[in-house]
Amino acid sequence: MEKTLLFLLLSSWFSLSSSSLGNETDMLSLQALKDQITNDPSGALISWNDTNPFCSWVGVSCGRTHRLQRVTALDLSSLGLSGSISPSVANLTFLVNLTLNDNGFRGAIPDDICSLNRMQTLDLSGNSLHGAIPVNLTRCSGLTTLDLGSNALSGAIPEGLGLLPKLSFVGLSNNSLRGPIPASLGNLSSLHHIALRTNRLEGSVPDEIGNLRGLQYFQVSDNELSGTVPSSLFNLSRLYYFGLAHNQFEGSLPSAMGTTLPSLETVLFGGNRFEGPIPFSLPNASGLSFVEMSINNLEGRIPPNLGRLSYLSKVNLESNQLETSDAESWEFLSSLANCSRLQMLSLYQNDLSGELPSSIGNLSASIQELRLNGNQISGTIPSSIGNLVNLTILALGPNLLTGVIPESIGNLKNLQLLTLYRSRLVGNIPSSFGNLNRLVYLYLTGNNLNGSIPSSLGNLQQVEELGLGNNDLGGQVPKEIFSLSSLTSFGLSYNSLSGGIPFEVGSMKYLRLLYVAGNKLTGEIPSSLGDCQLLESLDFKQNLLTGEIPSSLSNLKGLQMLDLSQNNLSGPIPDFLGRLSLVSLNLSFNNFEGKVPMEGIFRNATETSITGNNELCGGISEFHLPSCSIKSTKKKGISLSLKIVIAIASIVFCLLLLISLGFIYWKSKSRGETSAFPLYNNQYVRISYLELARATDDFSADNLIGRGSYGSVYKGTLVHDNTIVAVKVFKLERQGALKSFIDESEALRNIRHRNLIKILTSCSTVDSKGVDFKALVFEFMPNGNLETWLHTENKALTLIQRMNIAVDVADALGYLHYDCQIPVVHCDLKPSNILLNDDMVARVGDFGLARLVTDMSKSGEDSSSSIAIRGTIGYVPPEYGAGAEVSTSGDVYSYGILLLELFTGIAPTDDMFKHGHNLHNFVRLAFPDRVMEIIDPVLLSQQEEELPTDSRIGIHECLESVMRVGLSCSKESPRERVDIRFVATELRAIRDAFLRVGVYGIKRIYDS
Repeated sequence: MEKTLLFLLLSSWFSLSSSSLGNETDMLSLQALKDQITNDPSGALISWNDTNPFCSWVGVSCGRTHRLQRVTALDLSSLGLSGSISPSVANLTFLVNLTLNDNGFRGAIPDDICSLNRMQTLDLSGNSLHGAIPVNLTRCSGLTTLDLGSNALSGAIPEGLGLLPKLSFVGLSNNSLRGPIPASLGNLSSLHHIALRTNRLEGSVPDEIGNLRGLQYFQVSDNELSGTVPSSLFNLSRLYYFGLAHNQFEGSLPSAMGTTLPSLETVLFGGNRFEGPIPFSLPNASGLSFVEMSINNLEGRIPPNLGRLSYLSKVNLESNQLETSDAESWEFLSSLANCSRLQMLSLYQNDLSGELPSSIGNLSASIQELRLNGNQISGTIPSSIGNLVNLTILALGPNLLTGVIPESIGNLKNLQLLTLYRSRLVGNIPSSFGNLNRLVYLYLTGNNLNGSIPSSLGNLQQVEELGLGNNDLGGQVPKEIFSLSSLTSFGLSYNSLSGGIPFEVGSMKYLRLLYVAGNKLTGEIPSSLGDCQLLESLDFKQNLLTGEIPSSLSNLKGLQMLDLSQNNLSGPIPDFLGRLSLVSLNLSFNNFEGKVPMEGIFRNATETSITGNNELCGGISEFHLPSCSIKSTKKKGISLSLKIVIAIASIVFCLLLLISLGFIYWKSKSRGETSAFPLYNNQYVRISYLELARATDDFSADNLIGRGSYGSVYKGTLVHDNTIVAVKVFKLERQGALKSFIDESEALRNIRHRNLIKILTSCSTVDSKGVDFKALVFEFMPNGNLETWLHTENKALTLIQRMNIAVDVADALGYLHYDCQIPVVHCDLKPSNILLNDDMVARVGDFGLARLVTDMSKSGEDSSSSIAIRGTIGYVPPEYGAGAEVSTSGDVYSYGILLLELFTGIAPTDDMFKHGHNLHNFVRLAFPDRVMEIIDPVLLSQQEEELPTDSRIGIHECLESVMRVGLSCSKESPRERVDIRFVATELRAIRDAFLRVGVYGIKRIYDS
């Protein structure tokens, strides 16, 4: 009896001890996870402390096992946490649900996580995790949901996923995964959701996917997949979401597609090579809501019974070869009147012809986008179109439309875009257009419109682009239109407009493009035009303008194209034109006189035309003008015969020029341009305030990713194509912000390099409150900036990553200084302005202080357009403080400081640098014998772990070489600094030698 009692006591003690140990392990594992979290903005983990039972901690759920509670679920989704995922999470052995989605976790997915054999849900989506998907996930045999989407994962999708028998949800979208789609996924009978969108997958869709009879969601858009789609996929009767867009699929669509896929709700097939007709069976899928088949080779008629789809909301069939010719082939449009939820219909750029049915006005009042442009539609615009009162986009041109523009379009008060350009419309511009006070883009170019421009267009206070060119409009331009402060592009060319250019033109503060060529405008160029400081392109040719070029135009620092030819302008050619940023200048056939300037654009005879001004002299030899001194003393000695020759030559030249201009004009009218009026050197389509507000959730604090001196940067997703972007919004109330916007726009407009941040578009308008608004939209850099990698805990860059970044930035500067058409000085090079993409490739950004250099000296002392101190303390070269002009050698100094910071991990603004001390001198005093003592210790600890012990001396040699380059760049005297092209070559050689011959060949290479 005593033995039995003793046994029971021992057994009970052992059981309690084991349970306590497991309980303690869970708590320690959670604490270890918290220790790896570097940022908790909402304080969500404050409760994770010893005073609270861990089962009551935020996000922790427990179940009872062995008399004690064990963690069964961990849900920390959408808390804004950042850091890395601790491998200790694998010690939560009873974990069933691990949900960490929509945070900022970085680093790799711990391999040990695969030991959680009870786990059913693993959701790590919406973070910044990188590396490969752990191949031993197959050990999580109970896994039902795997969501790793929206990270930076690379490598292949493990074939072993097909060994997880209970897997029902696979989400791997928005990563950088490569290779094929594993055929083994076809073995998972429980799988109903496959999301692989936006990766780099290649090959074909495996036939085995067609075995998944329960598959409901299949999304592989935005990859590099090819071949034909397996026919078995078109027999998956439960499939409701079918996404194949933007790949290289080919073949025709099955005629019975709508019958064999009765559950379809969304079809995304756009951007492929599908051919043949749209299946007429499509309306048999009665729940169909979104049909997207644009940019293919589809042909034939549009199914006439689309109206049977009562849930239909969006139809995008643009950029195909679909046809209409008669009333019967337009039946689909009448049938769509039954679709009460229809919001968008786009048939842009097909082969539609015949007359537009009046039944278009019977479409649902909910429709917001209607695009029929880029076809050959004839007849008149039905007045019933005015019934579609919720339209925001109406695009009907170019087509072959005739007749007048119906007044009823003025009923569409929600319109933001109206395109009727390049058709055959006649009559007046309806005065009802003045009711369209939300209009942002209005294009009427290239018709036969006549009469005067209605002054009611002055009510369009949000319009940014207005194209009225290539019509037969007459009379004076209403001054109300020239008062539209929101206008950025204004086209009036080739009409019969008369009168003067109103002084109110100076109110157009955001104007970039102004085209009034080929009219009968008289009077002088208004001096107020100089207030339009954002002007890039100005075309006044072929008018009757008189007087001199006003001196106020010297304010147009960003002006690139100026054409004043074929007017009656007189006086001298102003010297300031040579100091502008002009790349094209035409002053020909006026009455200018005196000396031709010899700087800037006037050094380029190819891009400067001054022909037909007989009283000019001087200039470069290519102009073939007489010397001004000779002209002044011997003007009377020109023989009569010479005058006759000159006169005849001028007349012949004029005739030839007029014939050429007429031919060019005829060609431009006959060919298929897609822009409403010519945009000089246009590289991107501008975006509206509304689009940016939608993309950033109304510029919410949740999307704020950075702040600077002149603005804030928000992460956003463009609605029309789901592109993730960074939106830099300028604080215009801050002095210098507008100038920063202008400077950055100017600097980024014509520069393109793999190591420079890419500008996607810009926005210059007013916000929803009528306040001036300016923003630049850039590609989004998911790995943030170099500043955070250098000076944030738990971030670390390897030696090779630092070398790559150093080479990337040097290459970018080399391009800016020597390979641009007009060299650029960045003026604010520092780690926070170095951004890193998915692959840790460096991109130089923030050109708000940049300056264009108009004269580059071979001696290394560069002239520039500014003498102000520019840049950030610690990175600004010493000569700027003494009043020297900004220069490329100043950028080299900033680069040298950045290079020293990159490898020491010490910022030049550190508290240790006071009383005349700086980072350059700190490194110089340690160089070369004590270099390893000042190197970033994080870097050294990494290298000691990664490289064999006999390689450490080579690391010393590598780092010594880099420090030598940094010191050479950051010398106090600009004359002593090295050329950035030499720097790029030197650093690339150091890096390549380190990688190619290990650590033993560096000295040999540089001593030889």
